[in-house]
Amino acid sequence: MYISIETTSSLNFKKIIMNLKNKLNIKKIFVVSSVLMLLSCSTDQKQKVVTKTQLVMSEEFNIDGAPDPSLWSYNLGTGSNGWGNNELQYYTDRRENIVAENGMLKITALKAPYMGSSYTSARILTKGKFEQKYGRIEARIKLPLGKGLWPAFWMLGANSDVVTWPQCGEIDIMEYLGSKPTSMFGSVHGPGYSGGAAISKSFSLPNDRFENDFHIFGIEWGENYINYYVDDVLYNQITPANVTGEWVFNQPFYIILNMAVGGNFPGSPNSETVFPQTMIIDYVRVYQ
Repeated sequence: MYISIETTSSLNFKKIIMNLKNKLNIKKIFVVSSVLMLLSCSTDQKQKVVTKTQLVMSEEFNIDGAPDPSLWSYNLGTGSNGWGNNELQYYTDRRENIVAENGMLKITALKAPYMGSSYTSARILTKGKFEQKYGRIEARIKLPLGKGLWPAFWMLGANSDVVTWPQCGEIDIMEYLGSKPTSMFGSVHGPGYSGGAAISKSFSLPNDRFENDFHIFGIEWGENYINYYVDDVLYNQITPANVTGEWVFNQPFYIILNMAVGGNFPGSPNSETVFPQTMIIDYVRVYQ
């Protein structure tokens, strides 16, 4: 742009220059303050979630067939009162319910009569074979879809045979309801804050659904904190100040992977729930 200043006095010219400078400074201040405001109010919680990097356990499911028996055991049957929740599945160790194939572990829920139950699925655990106190525990999982499905990646205190639940402590790294495909949640249960009173927070996947692709679900756990993340989003931190009872997370825990069907919490499958449905686990890794 060309501006003619030939007829403008020296004083007026200086005033014009000062006005331009003032306007530019105001704009700069506005931009900086706006950025600061956006940062302070942002809902984008992406942070550095990887602080523990020494790999101490890696389950890649690279051997086809049953899960590695040196690491995993099975819970079988219906448990007490449907595993305490009136669940409808019978947990088995059958290949049709759980198998490693092509580097993936597949836990499949089927609708078919079996041992008095209408559904079958699987639940495996590292109890007595691998237990960890503190660290980063994560798994890369693709989740199923449908009302009544309840997949989970979680942990129980290694003293669960010595003390009753919830005194042993429970860390739910990932729980998911197949009827709510855009969200999942992480929780802790302990004495005074268990069941419906668990300390919990949900995470919603922006513009996507969990059955469409794999996601990494994990915690970073230390003496006085448990940080929860999905992929690169750190969405919650739980500390002793957040619980309403004793902090029972200063001991080794073992890992559990399962997919429940029905029960008090997710409700029963309905006519729109398609079977079979599979929870696919790419890996489970633990760092310290």
